[in-house]
Amino acid sequence: MKKIVTIVVVVMGLVLAGNSTKAQGKIGYISLQELIPSMPEYKKADTALNDYQNALGQNFEDMKREYMEKDSLLQSKDTLKYTKAQLELKKREISDMVIKLQGWNQQAQQLYQQKQQELIQPIQKKAVEAVQAVAKENGYAYVLTKEALLSSPPADDLLPLVKKKLGIK
Repeated sequence: MKKIVTIVVVVMGLVLAGNSTKAQGKIGYISLQELIPSMPEYKKADTALNDYQNALGQNFEDMKREYMEKDSLLQSKDTLKYTKAQLELKKREISDMVIKLQGWNQQAQQLYQQKQQELIQPIQKKAVEAVQAVAKENGYAYVLTKEALLSSPPADDLLPLVKKKLGIK
């Protein structure tokens, strides 16, 4: 009788260990590139980013217009009313504006990237937290990004579950 009880306990232990190993190895994947743009917060952030990009472009146009006005003033006959020192200052001012205009593209790109980071980071964080919650709720030990998979064993796509969790249709 003791042998049978021992065998039953050992077999049950092996079965439970096998099941926990399977549960620990459950794999899923998700495309954050599909999830994030479908979030309502992203649509608002994208609109704000477009507005910001337009404002940066308008700022460049304003600087260019100001440069053109000052440059045309220096090319006109009105320069006769300026002293030599005033002309030198005006020319230096225009040279500084040219340098500023030339560097504006890079500066605008940096400003845009900072704004993008500021607006998108909280959305990415919310998406990752939702993925982690869905993984935990559904027993997934590993969740990979779909875009990084070149070859993998069969896995479950968690996108529908995460969208459901976030209330996205």
